[in-house]
Amino acid sequence: MPFGSVYPHYVTKVEKKGRTTAELHQVITWLTGFDDEAIARHIDVGTSFEEFFAAADLNPASDLITGVVCGVRVQEIEDPVMRQVRYLDKLVDELAKGKAMEKILRA
Repeated sequence: MPFGSVYPHYVTKVEKKGRTTAELHQVITWLTGFDDEAIARHIDVGTSFEEFFAAADLNPASDLITGVVCGVRVQEIEDPVMRQVRYLDKLVDELAKGKAMEKILRA
């Protein structure tokens, strides 16, 4: 599944809850190391989630992301790509729920 097909849903989710696209990008950047330009490029070229995370410089603190997404504990997901996708989903959920950025970014 292309990252670009899910990205608009992330934007809609966070904006509906009063957060901004800039905050969404801050979360994506924290997790992947991609800047705004790289994020846009991945969206434009139709990068799959597998390619997206293969190219990412995953934040070492991403292991601190725990909790449930879609009824599954993210820390228990064995497939590395699916776990990384769920990490991103969890961060977006926390952003949409109004959590402080410091807590979302595990600072």
